[in-house]
Amino acid sequence: MPNNPIPVSANNPADAFTRLLTVLDTLRTQCPWDKKQTMETLRHLTIEETYELSDAILEGDLKEIKKELGDVMMHLVFYARIASETNDFDIVDVLNGVCDKLVNRHPHIYGDTEVQNEEDVKRNWEQIKLKEGNKSVLAGVPSSLPALVKASRIQEKARGVGFDWEDKNQVWEKVEEELQEFKTEFNVSDNTTIDIEKAESEFGDVLFSLINYARFININPENALEKTNKKFIKRFQYLENKAKENGRALAEMTLAEMDIYWNEAKKL
Repeated sequence: MPNNPIPVSANNPADAFTRLLTVLDTLRTQCPWDKKQTMETLRHLTIEETYELSDAILEGDLKEIKKELGDVMMHLVFYARIASETNDFDIVDVLNGVCDKLVNRHPHIYGDTEVQNEEDVKRNWEQIKLKEGNKSVLAGVPSSLPALVKASRIQEKARGVGFDWEDKNQVWEKVEEELQEFKTEFNVSDNTTIDIEKAESEFGDVLFSLINYARFININPENALEKTNKKFIKRFQYLENKAKENGRALAEMTLAEMDIYWNEAKKL
C-alpha cells in the first residue's frame, strides 16, 4: 500500500504546512529523483519557478499565482530539509529566524520607536541592518540580480539613508542631460567607428537615470518593461498569424505591408 500523507485540513494553516513537511520528508527518503537533489541542483529550478510566479502576477492570473506559490513554497521547504540532514539548520530555524528579523526591524510595532510614514520605516530598516553587521547599505543587493532590477534596488537602498534627489524635476533634468550626452557622443555618421565600451557606459547612464525617474513617479521599471515585452509579443504574433492566413511569409513582405497588420493589432 502506498504511503498516504496526512489528510487535507480545510482551514488550519499549521496543519497544511505540516502536511507539506510530511510529503517532502517522504519524497526525500523514497523517491529516486528527490533523493538525488542538492541545493545546487535545485537552484536553477527555483529561479524558474520564481519567474513563473512573476509571469502569473503580471497576467493577473490568480489561479496560476496560487499554483506557483505552492511550487515556490515547496522549494523553500526542500532546501531546509536538505540542510537538516547535515544538522546545519532546519525549517524551525528558518521560520524563527525570519520572525526574529521582522520583529527586530519593526521597532515601531514591537518597540518604542515612532514613525510618521513609510519612508521612516525604510530608513529605520536600513539603519538596523547596518547595526546587525552589514558593512554597506548596498550589501543586501544580490550581485546576480538582473541589471534592471538591481539598479532599482540600489537606488531604493540609497534613498533609505537619505542619498537621493529632492524632487522628480531634478531627476528628469538628469535624464535629459544623460540623453543629450549620449546623442552628442554617438549621433555620428555611419562611417564613424564607435567606441563600444564608452557607448555602453553612456547608455547605461541613460537607463539608470530613467529607472531613477520611474521610482520617483512610482512606476516599477521591471514590470513596465515586461508588460511592454508581452504587448510586443502579442502584436507580433498577430502579424505572423495574419501573414500566414494570407499565404505570405514575413521575410517576403515589405515593412509597409507588415505595418498594416501591426496597426490592426494595436487597435485590438
